[in-house]
Amino acid sequence: MAAGAPRIFVSHLAGVPVFDPNGEQVGRVRDLVAMLRVGGRPPRLLGLVVEVLSRRRIFLPMTRVTGVESGQVITTGVVNMRRFEQRPTERLVLGELLDRRVRLVETGEEVTVLDVAIQQLPARRDWEIDKVFVRKGKGGALRRKGEALTVEWSAVTGFSLEEEGQGAESLVATFERLRPADLANALHHLSPKRRLEVAAALHDDRLADVLEELPEDEQVEILGKLKEERAADVLEAMDPDDAADLLSELPEEDKERLLTLMRPSDAAEMRRLMSYEERTAGGLMTTEPIVLRPDATVADALARVRQRDLSPALAAQVYVCRPPDETPTGKYLGTVHFQRLLRDPPFTLVGGIVESDLPPLAPNTPLPAITSYLAAYNMVAAPVVDESGSLLGAVTVDDVLDHLLPEDWREAEFEGTVTADGK
Repeated sequence: MAAGAPRIFVSHLAGVPVFDPNGEQVGRVRDLVAMLRVGGRPPRLLGLVVEVLSRRRIFLPMTRVTGVESGQVITTGVVNMRRFEQRPTERLVLGELLDRRVRLVETGEEVTVLDVAIQQLPARRDWEIDKVFVRKGKGGALRRKGEALTVEWSAVTGFSLEEEGQGAESLVATFERLRPADLANALHHLSPKRRLEVAAALHDDRLADVLEELPEDEQVEILGKLKEERAADVLEAMDPDDAADLLSELPEEDKERLLTLMRPSDAAEMRRLMSYEERTAGGLMTTEPIVLRPDATVADALARVRQRDLSPALAAQVYVCRPPDETPTGKYLGTVHFQRLLRDPPFTLVGGIVESDLPPLAPNTPLPAITSYLAAYNMVAAPVVDESGSLLGAVTVDDVLDHLLPEDWREAEFEGTVTADGK
């Protein structure tokens, strides 16, 4: 970047793509690394934490950054793929400086850091943090009522303190557009303290989606630090099979306490799921497939399939049953695949196009048999039906994959070490 270029606020860099000189994308910016200096001097910006396509996080020195413009970062052609490790003298700008409570030197007034700006020094390739965007007031939910202003770095004090009192609102906003799996990856790389702060700041539904993508030990860690009432709410917002798996990892006393705080219907569902062996159809199934009565129309079915919160596997087919419509249902009649719904007129009754020749799975069907079933019939989901003929739920291919991959596959994925053969 040429000397005298305008300053850039770091929140605008979160998630932007990084390209090499040939226009090939290297990865995306996940944080910036700075080194604080004594005497009120602006911190020197050392480099960027870049998540490459293998999801490994590497360090990209600012000396290798040739351009920051138009929502992208341009680098020189050589990138060191060694995994980033933070040193004691380094600070993560997004992860550790934003939302911090600091003081204005002139008045001593406490303010909240909303953003910081970086600028390249004239005639040099060095970068530094030169401005701080702060808001007066108590911070948190009330901070928007205070005056916001941009000041010189030297006009504030308090960045050298520990993270105590640092909120998570700006960091949560930075992560807002990430998919749950990517946000889980970001949380995995935060310090335990910061991870819990961000988790506590997420909405219940968002946190539920993220917990489903985290390794089991981090799920237990986060859930255990939440207030019990909120932990129960988050469990209710999770997919039932994932929530049951998480509950199974908790000590018996904690599990029972959370179950008593959940809605009775949800608690009963959790207990039912936990009663099945883990690597069976009953243990793997979700209890919330799309269930329709035989007098429902194709238009009704397509309206249900279009729901945004459905996974592709669950939206691939609907299950036709006698009432009641919630699992365990009345008599299971068969399935109608999404493609068939697209071929028939909207007024067609699903009871007239149901496929009943495909045998359902029993709840005690073991994992190898489930895998063979999905492969043999080219299915992404399969019905689970009990001896009385009631639909209990559906096993989806993503749940099967979770149990076919190595137990530590999520940790390996976060570190960028998963290969094509899963090793």
